[in-house]
Amino acid sequence: MQKSVRYNEGHALYLALLARKEGTKRGYLSKKTAETNRWHEKWFALYQNVLFYFDSEQSARPAGMYMLEGCSCERVPAPKGAAAGSAKDAAALDKQHYFTVLFGHEGQKPLELRCEDEVDGDEWVEAIHQASYSDILIEREVLMQKYIHLVQIVETEKIAANQLRHQLEDQDTEIERLKSEIVALNKTKERMRPYQGNQEDEDPDIKKIKKVQSFMRGWLCRRKWKTIVQDYICSPHAESMRKRNQIVFNMVEAESEYVHQLYVLVNCFLRPLRMAASSKKPPIRHDDVSSIFLNSETIMFLHEIFHQGLKARIANWPTLILADLFDILLPMLNIYQEFVRNHQYSLQVLANCKQNRDFDKLLKQYEANPACEGRMLETFLTYPMFQIPRYIITLHELLAHTPHEHVERKSLEFAKSKLEELSRVMHDEVSDTENIRKNLAIERMIVEGCDILLDTSQTFIRQGSLIQVPSVERGKLSKVRLGSLSLKKEGERQCFLFTKHFLICTRSSGGKLHLLKTGGVLSLIECTLIEETEAS
Repeated sequence: MQKSVRYNEGHALYLALLARKEGTKRGYLSKKTAETNRWHEKWFALYQNVLFYFDSEQSARPAGMYMLEGCSCERVPAPKGAAAGSAKDAAALDKQHYFTVLFGHEGQKPLELRCEDEVDGDEWVEAIHQASYSDILIEREVLMQKYIHLVQIVETEKIAANQLRHQLEDQDTEIERLKSEIVALNKTKERMRPYQGNQEDEDPDIKKIKKVQSFMRGWLCRRKWKTIVQDYICSPHAESMRKRNQIVFNMVEAESEYVHQLYVLVNCFLRPLRMAASSKKPPIRHDDVSSIFLNSETIMFLHEIFHQGLKARIANWPTLILADLFDILLPMLNIYQEFVRNHQYSLQVLANCKQNRDFDKLLKQYEANPACEGRMLETFLTYPMFQIPRYIITLHELLAHTPHEHVERKSLEFAKSKLEELSRVMHDEVSDTENIRKNLAIERMIVEGCDILLDTSQTFIRQGSLIQVPSVERGKLSKVRLGSLSLKKEGERQCFLFTKHFLICTRSSGGKLHLLKTGGVLSLIECTLIEETEAS
């Protein structure tokens, strides 16, 4: 049974004070009252999952508050009644941007808000979306994972320190024992010295025997340690550690090569083209530069930091701890979603820009740079598309040679799962985007256009040329009406097959496509396919 939440006025005033000082989002918004349906400007402050509003920014006490847990926020068009009044008022209201907060529990009416700045409205919608106690719990879980990881490292260090301490104590005990033996031997030697004072030098044969004994003792000791070392080298644990270290070294080399590729992309193409767009006769616009490269510079900075972290870990070899680096990298990899989603569009913009001779000439000059090694700009734009799958494969190989009781195994498995989830999202977005672009390309090919291709649920399957034959009724050749013409003989048609519709087009002498006026768009839901096996 869900427990109720109790709070008093003191709690509300304290939270309102925190919202005024540390709120996630603050500013003026217009609020629609439920009683009079009029808009009143209030100063709002969002703190965690509570939204306060004040009469003005200087007000100390809030005029009201809303609990946002379980709510949703979405942009809405301007209400129809907003255009009423004078032309001046209508023009002012057209600049307003509306959004609504829908509460999860029944009995509470939606909160209708508006602002004058579209960007500010988007920020408010995003901030209210994230105002959830569950998001705080997720963040707490991530911090707890990092804390547990650090505690495990500390415990491992403590165990190692205790082992070293015990070894030192054992060595101190052994030293004391040897000291006592040396003292006893010295005393025995002192007692025996009077009896040996008159003896001649030691017999040469005895010296040879002692020399041989010393040599044998040294050889046996070296043989013992050699056996111990060889047994460890041939053990499965040592073999697994060698493979694990080799995987890490290969990952560092691959990361170094990837950072160099990003460096060439940014310094040999992005920054020179950005400067060229600011010239008197720019061969390319700044908008096109942004569309082609998007956030390539941010990706380069991110991987430079990651590469520096990897090199620091290699400097501390053979102790290789990598999970904390992936913990830092994972939250920032979402920028790859925008790059991958924009990749096909960036190549299309680049192809359009190459139609400009000045730009094509300038681009070939940049590609002739020795740092590019004969590679084109399209090649460098493709490299980030494969980086997330490369990380997933590396983590798979790394986990295959990481023991289950290893201190960072859970962190590496968590990083692998997050990267696989991100890869699936990116693949789905790329597939949807490619389908939409294919539909729009076909829609632009048809002179009259086709409204059904603007439906995002339409998935392209295939296209090709088919022969349309006249139908035969009761032994007579019937005419098939095709617009203003009648089909008395076979005719070639350009056909496009989608999941829900089948388009039939004719090609004019100029090469343009036209939909058939009758039967040009067939709904496959209402059609029946019959295969005629007889040639007649």
